[in-house]
Amino acid sequence: MDFKNAKELLELCESQSLPISQVMKLREVEQSEISMETVESRMAKALEIMRESATAPIHTPVKSMGGLIGGEARKLADHQEAGKGICGPVLGKGITYAMAVLETNASMGLIVAAPTAGSSGIVPGVLLALQECYGYSDEAILKALFNAGAVGYLAMRNATVAGAVGGCQAEVGVAAAMAASAAVELMGGSPRQCLDAASIVLMNMLGLVCDPVRGLVEYPCQNRNAAGVANSLIAAEMALAGIPQLIPLDEMIDAMYSVGKRLPAELRETALGGCAVTPSACATCQGCGGV
Repeated sequence: MDFKNAKELLELCESQSLPISQVMKLREVEQSEISMETVESRMAKALEIMRESATAPIHTPVKSMGGLIGGEARKLADHQEAGKGICGPVLGKGITYAMAVLETNASMGLIVAAPTAGSSGIVPGVLLALQECYGYSDEAILKALFNAGAVGYLAMRNATVAGAVGGCQAEVGVAAAMAASAAVELMGGSPRQCLDAASIVLMNMLGLVCDPVRGLVEYPCQNRNAAGVANSLIAAEMALAGIPQLIPLDEMIDAMYSVGKRLPAELRETALGGCAVTPSACATCQGCGGV
């Protein structure tokens, strides 16, 4: 059940008549040499952590260690509960949960890196919102998480998920691709549609730089997690509608990696370019020499 790229994954799914989630679970059992029960139990624990990190800041906002974020998820939740939301329930809840996870992370709370701390809000944001709006069981969400894991594995094996290597397209971009693929399987899409959705996301987020203000995983990271949720849902919608993609996921992963390596060092997590060097950002950086 092992696979090195999306092409091989799709071939396995189609030849075995299995969804991506099941192929990934079987791969984990084989590669880790542990039981299916253990694999599923570990993912259940991850879901538990995701849910707590996505909801706690809504009820009890906490300021981040760097002081740049804190309370945003509560504001979004209040805005939606007041009937003023313009995004609709799935997107509205998704961006709220995603921003909440970043608040948890930035205040030293427990999160699941999916695939990184700086992009950890997107997968839970999308899946928890879909669960709440469509009534999916935890079992269905766990399957979707295995699907997301397969896409993350492909990006890590064949490219990178590190902002310092590939920019924010490698963090938020890959997380959004994972969430899009997972959402498509959750909503009844085929493995091919799942991979198409992941490809759409990377295409739409190609070239996104990593420029954290003061070098902290707070801002603009939190806002970009919300944007990643939106991108995930857009891509999932397109794929589920049957819109085919010219460029397959393997080629988009290669393109993302190539673009990332060509980004100047200033735009790869060094806080020396982009948002990090705007006057307003520099004004918050006391005693750091304006870096």
